[in-house]
Amino acid sequence: MPLRAEDGIVPDWPAPPGVRALFTTRSGGVSAPPFDSFNLGDHVRDAPECVATNRARLGGRIAARPVFLQQVHGTTVVVLDAQTPDGTVADASLSTRSGVACTIMVADCLPVLFTNSAGTVVAAAHAGWRGLAGVDAQSAGQGVLETTVAAFVRAVQQMDPLAAWDRVAADMLVWLGPCIGPQAFEVGPEVRAAFVQSDPAAECAFVAQPAGGGKFLADLSALARLRLRAMGITRIHGNDGTEAWCTATQSLRFFSHRRDAARLGSTGRMAACIWRR
Repeated sequence: MPLRAEDGIVPDWPAPPGVRALFTTRSGGVSAPPFDSFNLGDHVRDAPECVATNRARLGGRIAARPVFLQQVHGTTVVVLDAQTPDGTVADASLSTRSGVACTIMVADCLPVLFTNSAGTVVAAAHAGWRGLAGVDAQSAGQGVLETTVAAFVRAVQQMDPLAAWDRVAADMLVWLGPCIGPQAFEVGPEVRAAFVQSDPAAECAFVAQPAGGGKFLADLSALARLRLRAMGITRIHGNDGTEAWCTATQSLRFFSHRRDAARLGSTGRMAACIWRR
């Protein structure tokens, strides 16, 4: 049965028939404010029984098991199988199996979904600015998109040892989901420096705030596109930085940590899922 519009956002991209994807919105669940109503995060002080019900509803909607990670704004990628437990520490997941869904939770960060033309591999990455830039000590500037693509290439090469990196990258399909938009994501100069020092072209994704103070408005989706294209990935769909994709300004549709956490004490989490049928 096809997913209904009210079940969430179904990516509009040319994924093969054997691959399905979904981005949930805040509606359709059982949680009370400020988690109303389809909160999927079990770490935000929502009632555990409500989170469990919402997660079960998601599994029923997609007819697969969503594997929920413990995300830490890092660059680790985990390969999923039927035994992978919820709470595995990672910020990206990959699968070549059916029945399990690579699942990323967000409430302003950028969810990034991956597959290929044959639909043999699927992956999902959690790209906040730290993970996107690769600022932790172990990453040496290689962000979560780079580690996810490297894992994706390895998975394809296990099935086809002659598959060259550039051919795999050129065949990849990527969908960028909703995130805090460039009209709302104010950052300090250290965030801009984390990107520009490794890629001067990233300067175009930052706009200085006229009020001064060294603040900038940052465009996460543009930064992700730059990094993906640098790896030879050009088939990129979804979030184009316009307001309709902005979690912070679209309050009826999306949870937003930056908009609501201080004002309401907490907020819920949405999920981006991709799976093989």
